[in-house]
Amino acid sequence: MAHWEALFGSTLQTKSNGEVSNSPTVSVLEDKVVLIYFSAHWCPPCRGFTPQLVKFYNDLKTKRQDFEIVFVSSDKDDAGFNGYYSDMPWTALPFSERQLKSKLSSKFGVNGIPCLVVLNKDGSLISKNGRTCVSEDPTGEKFPWVPLPLKEELGNSFIGKNGPVDSSHFEGKYLGLYFSAHWCPPCRGFTPKLVKYYNERKEKGKNDFEVIFCSSDQSKEQFDEYYAEMPWITLPFKDSRIGALSSRFEVEGIPSLVIMDPDGNVVNKSARGCIDSDPRGERFPYYPEPVEDLSQGVESFGFDVNSKPTLVALMENCGDDDQADAKAVLAKFGERLAKAKAASAEGPEMLFFYAFKPSPMASRIRELCKLSTVESAEDAQLVLLNIPDGGGFYLSDATDVTDDSVGSFIDSFKAGTLTRKQLG
Repeated sequence: MAHWEALFGSTLQTKSNGEVSNSPTVSVLEDKVVLIYFSAHWCPPCRGFTPQLVKFYNDLKTKRQDFEIVFVSSDKDDAGFNGYYSDMPWTALPFSERQLKSKLSSKFGVNGIPCLVVLNKDGSLISKNGRTCVSEDPTGEKFPWVPLPLKEELGNSFIGKNGPVDSSHFEGKYLGLYFSAHWCPPCRGFTPKLVKYYNERKEKGKNDFEVIFCSSDQSKEQFDEYYAEMPWITLPFKDSRIGALSSRFEVEGIPSLVIMDPDGNVVNKSARGCIDSDPRGERFPYYPEPVEDLSQGVESFGFDVNSKPTLVALMENCGDDDQADAKAVLAKFGERLAKAKAASAEGPEMLFFYAFKPSPMASRIRELCKLSTVESAEDAQLVLLNIPDGGGFYLSDATDVTDDSVGSFIDSFKAGTLTRKQLG
């Protein structure tokens, strides 16, 4: 299967009777569900999860053979890799294939380990949250965890302020899933803002937005106390749909707000920052732009700078006309490489941001890339961050932002001809 070779190269390391050898990728993975295990021996959470995954693998192999795990190592050397791989019964990407490892990390937006990505037999993405799937389904009864259609997963029974409600309560409206908990200080700070935002829309006669509370509270008492502060509907306490929806939308921290359109299509998986920056709702419902303002956050199309290659134009001291021209140029590339691919299972190929005014994030990027401070910067600086590749970044020699300078920078990055630098 060409799709497996495109991901892993022509050969994988395999084991037979304790002996390690190289085998053709196609013969190892043909007609199988593939789980890519990003891990490393130096990582304590990885060492904690690996025995759990070994048990899952061995037990499931007694029931079915149509799956395989590929270990993709973040170990620091061959010795670390070999020692760690000796504990694993599955196949592995050869440690020498560092470039393929980087491409895989970037492709699937891996920004932390352990990470378990689940791919269907045709190579399409099922889930980037396989670790949670294994933890919640250790016997593999629901393997390979293909998500239900959203309408089925969301269900038709909810709790309103005056009792049970069904999905007709939000039919034809934009829907926000609010993942939050009373024990979480940032949640308690954001909830009043969202309540004010929601109520003001209603007061203005804009009945186009409903919210469902998806609680991570640890007790029914906490849930009841917290929900009493909210004017919208909720899933019941400890409802199984909460975990399924959290996994579906890859919620990694709370508070988190996912906004969907009336047809159930995701508008914005990271809308919390939008509410913060637009408290009057002038930009609602927050469809991502092909190029985003760095001062407003580091998320775009449900991903952030930690999970996708990201091109940033630092132009804090450039003139208004130059900034406007640069934004138009970046938007062209953002339309093609970010927006047009956002609906795919893998998401955008690359994200795009501009810094037209000083901000903490722009200053941090300058610091990590060892660039001049904003006070002494005069010309534009194009930076391509590739944090999934172990914190790599690249600099352009261009001092302006044009179709040619951006295009050649991206083409050189894809061709692997740029000089990689290390953040820090």
